Amino acid sequence: MAKNKNPEKKMDKEKDKKKDIETDTDIKADSPVTEEGEQPAPDEGQEAAGEGAQTVCITLEEMEEVKKLYQTAAEQKKKLDENQDQYLRLRADFDNFRKRSTKEKEAVYTDVKIETILALLPVYDNLERALKHSCSDEAFRKGVEMTMTQFEEILKKLGVEEIEALGQPFDPNLHNGVMHEENEEFGENTVSEVLQKGFKLKDRIIRFAMVKVAN
Repeated sequence: MAKNKNPEKKMDKEKDKKKDIETDTDIKADSPVTEEGEQPAPDEGQEAAGEGAQTVCITLEEMEEVKKLYQTAAEQKKKLDENQDQYLRLRADFDNFRKRSTKEKEAVYTDVKIETILALLPVYDNLERALKHSCSDEAFRKGVEMTMTQFEEILKKLGVEEIEALGQPFDPNLHNGVMHEENEEFGENTVSEVLQKGFKLKDRIIRFAMVKVAN
């Protein structure tokens, strides 16, 4: 009689046990299992998607601040481009000025050199005339020859060249024709005699050659 003392309490325990078994069965049916009976690990892609799916909120004041920053950056870039363009222009102007100054300096130097040589050419002419005349004093003549040789060496170092004239076709750009003669030894319009030597410095004429033209 003691075993059947609380039959209702025994029935309630059996019902609770049955209910726990049914609940555990439902959980296992909903959750996939591996071959070893363990639940699979969660998908990494799903975790990453879950982590990245965050909403960023920004206020109107922050939006205005961002717009101002973009506008300031655009203005600074515009100023930078203008300054760079101005720098390139100034650099080009300076380079042109430097080249122009160099050319002007060289031109002035050449002009001064030509004027100096032109002023000394009469001395050259006199030395040349002295050598054409006979002289009984050999020592004197030797001195004149040495002076003339030194003069010609100085002209050569300065880049001065004698203009070719004798036997050359008459060229008004190089020769100054002051006399004319008929001479069968020379061709038509040919320089037959040099009355005064001419000189040039590169492409600049220092003095035209004074010549006599045949035929």
